[in-house]
Amino acid sequence: DVVSAFIKSIRGSNPQAGLFWLARMLESGDDARFIARRLVILASEDIGMADSQALLISTSAAQAVALVGAPEAYYTLVHATVYCALAPKSNAVARALSAAQEDLARGEIGEVPENLRDGNSPFGQSGIYRYPHDYPEGVVSAQYLPGPLVGRRYYEPTTHGAEARISQALIRIREILEERA
Repeated sequence: DVVSAFIKSIRGSNPQAGLFWLARMLESGDDARFIARRLVILASEDIGMADSQALLISTSAAQAVALVGAPEAYYTLVHATVYCALAPKSNAVARALSAAQEDLARGEIGEVPENLRDGNSPFGQSGIYRYPHDYPEGVVSAQYLPGPLVGRRYYEPTTHGAEARISQALIRIREILEERA
């Protein structure tokens, strides 16, 4: 229950409660590596692309715990806890993975499009692959998903934090592709 309260407090953007639950876990002898792993998971699952720095900071905290050990590494756990609690939140990454997994579970797999096949595979390369770097703005219209999934969108960014910019980038890519159609 305590680790649940810790994660939910950070998800709820409350650094004070996050720090209390962190201190409680550390004082009761919980493994700092376990706490660090939970922060790494939270950074992708609950903050995601809204603030990618959260993943770097949480991963660095986990590495510091492994490298330095207790009690000195506790400061890195505090650092990561406060950063994650104050970061903008988005679960768009988790929703994207879940949506793709649902398609796979329904058997919506399809074949690798010809233009994406590896020239060294038994299927051979079709010779129709277009290298995005050869096109203005690095965007080229091509089939990237298997036939049954063409048009499917998995990652839909929120307007929180950096995802607002990412959302605009996706809109611009769609505009470029429409202009070239």
